[in-house]
Order: sequence, then structure tokens, then C-alpha cells
Amino acid sequence: MDSNRYLRGWEKLKEIDGEQGEKVVAALSGIAPDFADYLIEFPFGDIYSRPGLELKARELAVVAALTALGNAAPQLKVHLHGALNVGCSRQEIVEVLMQMAVYAGFPAALNGLFAAREVFEARDAAA
Repeated sequence: MDSNRYLRGWEKLKEIDGEQGEKVVAALSGIAPDFADYLIEFPFGDIYSRPGLELKARELAVVAALTALGNAAPQLKVHLHGALNVGCSRQEIVEVLMQMAVYAGFPAALNGLFAAREVFEARDAAA
């Protein structure tokens, strides 16, 4: 493990996903702690930390990709929280999810919209 990548990644994970991301890492500790390290180092330590694209744009891209996959609802919810955490508006998120109907189909867009509703309601209840 490269400690610089790990520390940079851990800080970026906390900045974007906050408690949601920390829960994912903690959940992996009992089954695949090395994978948790990879998750921190590569996506967050290397990719998210690159210059050239602001975090809002990165998170909207991730939301679109996870929605298009259609089989990643838990990860989508984490990144919906992340998108909100880095300044995306609910309207921006909904528009991206609706856009996915064109490229990933209506079922994928619907699933994404329902995941967003759950995240928005959870955040409203916690406020």
C-alpha cells in the first residue's frame, strides 16, 4: 500500500462520500480489507484527486454510469449522497437520471430516480 495514495484517497473519500463512503470501507474490513485499500487508493487517491474536472462533474458522471449499469443501486445511493455533498442540486441529479432513459433505457432511469427519491427522503428526514 502506498501511504500517500491511501491518505490522499481517504481524504477525498471523506470529502465526497462522507459517512456513506466510510460505511462502505468499514463493511469491507471483515471480508476484504485489501479491496477496501484498493478502493481508497485508486478511485479516490488517483482518479478523483486529478486536476481537470471538478468534483460536481465527476459525481454526475458516476451517477450516470451507475444508473446506466442498472445493477448497482447500493453504490448509486452512495454516489447520490456524494453528488449532493459536493454541491450538485437535486434538479441536476434528476436531469442526469432522466437523460439515462435515452442511453440506458427507461428501466435504468426509473431505478435511478427511485434511488434518488430514497436518498432525498433520507436526507430530508435527517435534516
